[in-house]
Amino acid sequence: MSSVRGQVHGQNGVLWLLMRWPLALFLLLLPLLSAAAQTAPPATDDYSGMYTFLREGEFIQVTVEEEGKVSGFISRFGDSDTDKNEFLDQFFESGKLDSSHLTFTTKNVHGTWFTFDGTLGRGSGKKPEEEGYYVIRGTLTRFRSDADKKNTGQDSRNVEFKSFPRDVSP
Repeated sequence: MSSVRGQVHGQNGVLWLLMRWPLALFLLLLPLLSAAAQTAPPATDDYSGMYTFLREGEFIQVTVEEEGKVSGFISRFGDSDTDKNEFLDQFFESGKLDSSHLTFTTKNVHGTWFTFDGTLGRGSGKKPEEEGYYVIRGTLTRFRSDADKKNTGQDSRNVEFKSFPRDVSP
């Protein structure tokens, strides 16, 4: 009887090992899988979207395209005698994003155009659906010209434009 019992225990031992080796292999490989997940490159930020501008109701639309090309426009209220409180769209004549360095120049509309030189990066918002998840910071220069297209003035100021909340619905 003891030899029969030994055979049963021997077969159970082999069966026990066969059933447990996948678990043991998984536990051995788990640290490697975890390390691979941690070293994966971060997803690139999508800075394209709408940002606040100088006054309430005004905004900038920024679209980051391939190879750092940037297109977009500033939508603002006019403030000259001829366009006071009219809504004006000033499209980018040129724009570039190199890493986080953003530059753009708008087209001349009613004798006014803008240049910007600064950075585009993360802001204080915790999630994309919060205002300020991304922020544009830098120097905005406003140029003015007269009817003869002569530069009659310019002023520069440091600015910070916050991203509008994004719609993240499925």
